[in-house]
Amino acid sequence: MPASCDQDYMIERIREAFACRVLWCEGRPCLEYGSREDLDRISAYVKAEFGKDLLDVFFTAIESLPPEP
Repeated sequence: MPASCDQDYMIERIREAFACRVLWCEGRPCLEYGSREDLDRISAYVKAEFGKDLLDVFFTAIESLPPEP
């Protein structure tokens, strides 16, 4: 995949491949991930598939909060 591919395309592929959510803040995508291991796998996928760093695709990445009891 060329490094110049569309951001929306990359986000769609990531959402299909992983259990994560994309939140939008002022029109910028933010990745919500489940665990540090998930973040590491997603980062490696983005680098391998698109030749980009995770923060080249997303504005920021945040870990999901555990559900309230």
